[in-house]
Amino acid sequence: MAVLLRKLTALSGVSGYEDEVRQFIWKRARDCADRVMIDRLGSVIAIKEGDEHSDRNVLIDAHMDEVGMLVSGIDEKGFVHFIPIGGMDARILPSTRVLVGSGRVRGVIGIKAIHLQQGDEQGKPIELDKMVIDVGASSREAAQKLVSVGDPVIFDSKFTLFGDGMVKSRALDDRVGCALLLEALEERYPVTVTAVFSVQEEVGGMGARAASHRTRPDAALVLEGTTCADMHGVPDHMRVTRIGKGPAITPMEHSAIADPALLRLIRGAAEREGIPWQYREGNLGGTDAGPIQLAREGVPVAHITIPCRYIHSGVSALSLQDFNNGKRLLRATLMRIHRLFEKED
Repeated sequence: MAVLLRKLTALSGVSGYEDEVRQFIWKRARDCADRVMIDRLGSVIAIKEGDEHSDRNVLIDAHMDEVGMLVSGIDEKGFVHFIPIGGMDARILPSTRVLVGSGRVRGVIGIKAIHLQQGDEQGKPIELDKMVIDVGASSREAAQKLVSVGDPVIFDSKFTLFGDGMVKSRALDDRVGCALLLEALEERYPVTVTAVFSVQEEVGGMGARAASHRTRPDAALVLEGTTCADMHGVPDHMRVTRIGKGPAITPMEHSAIADPALLRLIRGAAEREGIPWQYREGNLGGTDAGPIQLAREGVPVAHITIPCRYIHSGVSALSLQDFNNGKRLLRATLMRIHRLFEKED
């Protein structure tokens, strides 16, 4: 079950270092798209032609990159210093297992032991510059044989099925969107679908900005693994999305307001096909929708997202039922999206 998602989450792809993910997606997309290219920033663009009577082009975006770290230095004792790539809470990092560089060198993020902390140190969050990655080296020279400055660092957590139809893994944001988009490319739709597997979303959406400018879409959908905060202790009005309630539709987020007509079309597709769905409540966080919306003369955008607990951490969790319903909703929307343009025509 979810074999494609398992394969995608096994790949390394922090922002700017998406090579493994890019190669996998490029090879897979060649089997089902009419044309596939890689742009200058490294995003994969796969085009599936629509009905011969339609000249409409709909961009579907899912970003390939994940949050992680970058090696910034190695000290004389062999400890590896790092800087974050993408937004993450420093409090989750101590004792987290990581993999460094293309050789996947195993390491663990370490801090001063609680027994050695003094004064108010125990009551304060540990700052990033007080953390190091321990790769088991006894000196700078020994560490340099294993890793180098500039090496990307990913979390060391594997795709695992658990509980009642749940999955836990690193990089579900946004390999879940990549999986949805790759499977959607297996079908043909009334409009031309331009699938963009974008780079560098976690550091500002540069890949989506360049790809949307190049491909001139008439409308766009953004596929994401989105925040879910439905656990104990979180007030109902702050839960954003809820596991098991279906894919989420976003009226507004930090970088973009969804196009009302496109929102209505997605809701209508869900209701017509009997697909459970929910609103993404709140507007915190930004996605590729922001840069896509501003491409050229402007692009109507909306989102289809899959709720993920513990996002931007070493391991997040989602429901396979939500994932499968997300696939259904994306395909149902694409089969009807030509109606968005009928009044214009």
